[in-house]
Amino acid sequence: MTASSDGRPAVHLIDGSLYVFRAWHSMPDEFFDADDHPINAVHGFTRFLCELLERVQPEHVAVAFDASLTSSFRNAIYPAYKANRELPPPALERQFVMCRAITEALGIHVMIDHAFEADDLIGTTVWGLRAMGWRSVIVSADKDFGQLLGEHDEQWDYARNTRWGPLGVHERLGVHPHQVADYLALCGDAVDNIPGVPGIGAKTAAALLTHFGSLDALLERVDEVTFLRLRGAAACAVKLREHGEMARMYRRLTRIALDAPSAITPDLLVRQSRDSAQLDAICEQLRFGAFTRSRLRAQLR
Repeated sequence: MTASSDGRPAVHLIDGSLYVFRAWHSMPDEFFDADDHPINAVHGFTRFLCELLERVQPEHVAVAFDASLTSSFRNAIYPAYKANRELPPPALERQFVMCRAITEALGIHVMIDHAFEADDLIGTTVWGLRAMGWRSVIVSADKDFGQLLGEHDEQWDYARNTRWGPLGVHERLGVHPHQVADYLALCGDAVDNIPGVPGIGAKTAAALLTHFGSLDALLERVDEVTFLRLRGAAACAVKLREHGEMARMYRRLTRIALDAPSAITPDLLVRQSRDSAQLDAICEQLRFGAFTRSRLRAQLR
């Protein structure tokens, strides 16, 4: 069990879909399973997962996957949410299933839901375990997770091997964790097709939240914006009056849910013992080589 200097136990929460997509785009199309289906993403994800387990040896760990690309509760609020993204092709969908199978075969808890995204499942877990005295290490490069970081938590961009806590969020975005959802609602998030308030970019959004503290306070005192030492302050005030209610709606999209339907306890996140037969069958189907098989077997409990 990894613990902080003050003795708080740690749980590692992995943004699985991010690393599957990264592998899909970065690994060459030269890996095929026993049925000649491509498995480049599976190879890349497996390599990542083995490296992380070997390096950290976490006692408590979970991997969250997305299964709500068109069925998230956010789509009901704003139908254009993530409409700019193409759905994964069948070849990648199949690989997602295999990545989940490998994760489960290693005794690692898998989190997945059709109404809530991986961010929400991780957020709900962070929130629940914090109340029990745990700290969380969120393994992801996604800036949205900054809003979850409490005093003892950290985010880990594994590919760049950089870690940061709440102060690091401010260094990166210019706002504090509790302001991240407001910040994204103001300046938008092109990745998720959230437009934000027209004319308000990242620097302006950060400056406004530094002055007013929150989106609600900003909109309640919007008349003050004109008098700020801010380039285009008058035009900014006009846009905020016109799009203020939309900004509040965007915040419902950018805010990570903390009430996903999951009853996560520390015991559920302990790596479980698994029979090697299940893992061996998956490795045979995926035609993994001897080196990959030995790495995977070494991680069995």
